[in-house]
Amino acid sequence: MSAAQIRILLVDDHPMVREGLRSRLSSVAHLEVVAEAGEPQEALACLSSCAPTVVLMDVGLKARGEIQNGIELTQAMLAREPGLRVLMFSMYDNPEYVQRALQAGARGYVLKDAPASEIVAAIDAVAAGGTFLSEALSKRLFRNQQPRPMLSPRESEILSALARGESSKQIAKALDLSVRTVETHRQSIKRKLGLEGQAELIKYAVEHARTF
Repeated sequence: MSAAQIRILLVDDHPMVREGLRSRLSSVAHLEVVAEAGEPQEALACLSSCAPTVVLMDVGLKARGEIQNGIELTQAMLAREPGLRVLMFSMYDNPEYVQRALQAGARGYVLKDAPASEIVAAIDAVAAGGTFLSEALSKRLFRNQQPRPMLSPRESEILSALARGESSKQIAKALDLSVRTVETHRQSIKRKLGLEGQAELIKYAVEHARTF
């Protein structure tokens, strides 16, 4: 192994995604996928045993337990290994996700449908101690630099409940509200966060569990 070789840990809960990514990177001589992980504890265990240079992390990692997503896992990894370089790998191009990933300590953010050349460029940049954000993401991010809308305490409660998988009926019962009132709050949350449809609302809630 040459001194310039970059050791990569792939973290994604979809085996087919990891397989495809490993295949895309295998032809690049200076990159080596040293380990893969599909859940947080497995990924954390790899830090000491695999000594990766770069962690290619799925933002939308579905997980159970204390760590709920890729952003939280990034924070946990950096708490153990402050010098670790984390590159987010995601299907989401929402500026909110990008901002949260960078705030968590990630060095870059690249989309899953990006060409292999861009993914390799992102890995190289992050491994060298720099940062990487694709041009399209950069433009969108800086175009959306307005402050994040503030949710009311009640809206935050409801968003947390949605992240736990609770229905409007269950939330209404737990908070002593009518189902209609809960639905009104859900509409308000979507409007404030610029989300479209219930599916996007649930995805947002799960992605940002315990961060609102």
